Amino acid sequence: MDDKVKALAQKLLKTGFDDLPERERRIIRRLSNRVHISTDINVAYDEQRTLGERLSDRVAAVGGSWTFIIVFAGVLMAWMLLNSQVLTHLGLVFDPYPYIFLNLLLSTLAAIQAPVIMMSQNRQADKDRLAAAHDYEVNLKAELEILQLHEKLDDLRQAQWEGLLQIQREQIGALTEIKLRLPPAAGSSA
Repeated sequence: MDDKVKALAQKLLKTGFDDLPERERRIIRRLSNRVHISTDINVAYDEQRTLGERLSDRVAAVGGSWTFIIVFAGVLMAWMLLNSQVLTHLGLVFDPYPYIFLNLLLSTLAAIQAPVIMMSQNRQADKDRLAAAHDYEVNLKAELEILQLHEKLDDLRQAQWEGLLQIQREQIGALTEIKLRLPPAAGSSA
């Protein structure tokens, strides 16, 4: 391992590089190489989804929308109105009150839709965990970059102070030399 990376880990995290978890090692290596760490988690996650996963996500998106609720309520009302009023007059009722066939269809829909929505929620939770881990890495790298900037500023400030002190010493020396060259002032006992 590069000594620069090990020194950086010791300086910023106050621990040896080999003692760090893999995630922190990766961040220190990227920091040392000045490589960006941020990526679009959505793109990376969406690229690996299967057809079934994309379909279940779409079903969950549609099933959890106001459009679905309104359309579904309309279909239920139309079903009940059709079987209670319209088809009763024509003698063609296929699902009379208490709408047993409608009940069967609703139960089947719920039995299929619930696991599909749960699969989608599980994938969303996985995606959220991945995003949280990525956020941690980005935040840690940013924090380490800020620490490096603070150290650079402290070094610059220290160098400026040392330069100013040197200038001040030279000025005091020059003033002392000038004072020694001047004749004593009248009435002074020097």
